[in-house]
Amino acid sequence: MKNLQFRNGDPIPILGLGTWKSSPGEVKQAVFWAIEAGYRHIDCAAAYGNEQEVGEGIADAIKAGLVKREDLFITSKLWNDSHRHEDVGPALEKSLKELGLDYLDLYLMHWPVAFKHGVGFARTREEFYTYKDVPLTQTWEAMQEQKELGKTKHIGVSNFNQAKLKELLKMKGEGPEMNQIEMHPFLPQEKLVEFCRDHEILLTAYSPLGTSDSRAERHKNDPKLLVNPVVQEIANRQGVSAGQVLIAWSIQRDVIVIPKSINQSRIKENFDSINVKLTEHDLMELKDIGISHRFLDGSLFAGDHSPYKKSDLFEM
Repeated sequence: MKNLQFRNGDPIPILGLGTWKSSPGEVKQAVFWAIEAGYRHIDCAAAYGNEQEVGEGIADAIKAGLVKREDLFITSKLWNDSHRHEDVGPALEKSLKELGLDYLDLYLMHWPVAFKHGVGFARTREEFYTYKDVPLTQTWEAMQEQKELGKTKHIGVSNFNQAKLKELLKMKGEGPEMNQIEMHPFLPQEKLVEFCRDHEILLTAYSPLGTSDSRAERHKNDPKLLVNPVVQEIANRQGVSAGQVLIAWSIQRDVIVIPKSINQSRIKENFDSINVKLTEHDLMELKDIGISHRFLDGSLFAGDHSPYKKSDLFEM
């Protein structure tokens, strides 16, 4: 497994198992199968509502002698309702308890958006905080403290654009070490990738195969990555699956990638993407794919019901 390195030299496996939209009753087994197949990186989040089962899968793999805790890299994320300074520590402690762990390897601020405490998904203006109420710098200061306490080895963000990253980089102490963003050939994010690399911020690509919500009404007209003719042609030439092409695309860009699956054979197939080597011609075809599309458009967090704009979330 290829590893990337944080600023201090600590390694992070370039391929991990995503657990978003992995339902209770399914994700425990998926995590075990992933570790059995060779995965050592598991990506979690409080908002996914399945961290207890993820933890059970990890515990089963350790009990079975497949790995030790120190062999694994576990990421979790701070949800939007815990951005106040006093809420960050308890939120991290809750994730640790549900996962059955003493520490995380990486803790991320999930979105640059704040809800009032206890709100799962804000649907009215009154359920949001503004940046004036809870500045990102307040949340980041608490994230820094959690690292200093040893609750997490590394800290970072998710869904941050350059402007929001710059706010945190101006602060004293540790800057973001990771930015997890939607990334695939329809959304290569080249300017944001360049900015992060210039500031020694690693990148993780989520939704690398497209959205797992593809059957939802709001996504019915989205372009489909896995059946795109360019991706399919490359897969045929390489003798691999379309999914493996898309995962290999991120790996060859030195971007961490976290495909989600609860299917044992697909988990193994995704893992085998580490052996796929795309040619320069393949990469050029993907660069010229001719489609620009963001699957997660931020409409849940930005709009008339919210104090936030999409420009608070994404590069516009």
